[in-house]
Amino acid sequence: MSTQPRHQRDPASAPAGPGDAGPGDAAGVRRRADAQRSITAILDAALACFASDPDASMTAVARAAGVGRVTLYAHFPSREALLEAAQKRAFAELSAALDAEDLDGVPAREAVARTVRSSWKVLDQHRGLMAASVRHLDPARLRERHDPVLARIERLIARGQDEGVFRTDLPGGWLVAVAYNLSHAAAEEVNAGRLSSAAAAEVLEATLLAALASRGTTLA
Repeated sequence: MSTQPRHQRDPASAPAGPGDAGPGDAAGVRRRADAQRSITAILDAALACFASDPDASMTAVARAAGVGRVTLYAHFPSREALLEAAQKRAFAELSAALDAEDLDGVPAREAVARTVRSSWKVLDQHRGLMAASVRHLDPARLRERHDPVLARIERLIARGQDEGVFRTDLPGGWLVAVAYNLSHAAAEEVNAGRLSSAAAAEVLEATLLAALASRGTTLA
């Protein structure tokens, strides 16, 4: 007969409690941490590679990330999957930049100007990524990725219409499309060397505000 008190557990046979982690659990945590480090390194490398060459190969990205092709394809099975993930990272940066702006505390016209300036700072950093995405991703999917930012612009346009500074003779959706296409046109002009990156934000802001302005609105 065992002399072990009934209230004591045998550590070797008792089930692990919520705070206990066995060797297998620790190994799983390490594998997940290693995988996350690889993903982060790959996305960092992808953004850097596409910034210098929109046609950068998967091999070039793997080399820049310091991982093998097998590891790269394990996380991102295609170029399209990598571009999607890199775009998600870039748009997270854009959302954070816009969140930092006081868009609700200023008139709609100034809020749109701030949105353009902040958006261009991020877009300019990722022009190569955007160029690669245009070449390799479905246009509808690419537009869908912009939807959260375009929704912000749509709300600002509606607010400007309520304030009487933005035109109401054209559909709001069309004005949002104008903003979307102007931003891509600015990036293409910079990529082609016809517009400097430093001047692009000012040109984009002036063009969009002129397109949005209601009759009689002073643009200066």
